[in-house]
Amino acid sequence: MTVAFVLGNGQSRAAVNLHRFQALGPIYGCNGLYRDWKPDCLVATDRPIAEAIQNSGYSKNHRFYTRRPLPDLGALAVPKKYHGNSSGPIACAIAAQDGHDRIYLLGYYMGPNGNNRFNNVYAGTEFYKSPDAAPTFTGNWIRQLIGVAQDFPHVRFIRVCGPLTAEIKELRHIENFEHMDMRTFLVRSDNNDGL
Repeated sequence: MTVAFVLGNGQSRAAVNLHRFQALGPIYGCNGLYRDWKPDCLVATDRPIAEAIQNSGYSKNHRFYTRRPLPDLGALAVPKKYHGNSSGPIACAIAAQDGHDRIYLLGYYMGPNGNNRFNNVYAGTEFYKSPDAAPTFTGNWIRQLIGVAQDFPHVRFIRVCGPLTAEIKELRHIENFEHMDMRTFLVRSDNNDGL
């Protein structure tokens, strides 16, 4: 069994030291993560940030997927089946296509922060809404994650939940989609026990 980690940018991800996962499995990430960390695979679908990533030279030296790759900058096209999906669900699909059979989702908050505002570690930075903006609508993400889980029934998707992670009842009914408390995940990853 092989493990992969897919990082969204919800604030719960801030509790995780990414360096600890390098030896445990590849890291897939989304959007602004490249500013702080070079994951094994990065996905960005919104055109402004995707073009900024490519124009920065990042995609020449790192595996990067987007919907509309700019010519000669090294970016890869999102798999056709997932072209209309958002970055997070696409990153999950690519990790599954790469053959990983246990995929941990971190920072997939899918709800507001404690003040009922925009929940993102990059809030207020370029290409992101301000920290006092309304939460992002997550209905599409939920539907897309369910579709990815159904496309890969042999893969276990484990959503790691922090204190601000929204309860998504639709995901509770997906047989290969599980939830794990952040504290349990951190203990298990520290001991490399049960991941």
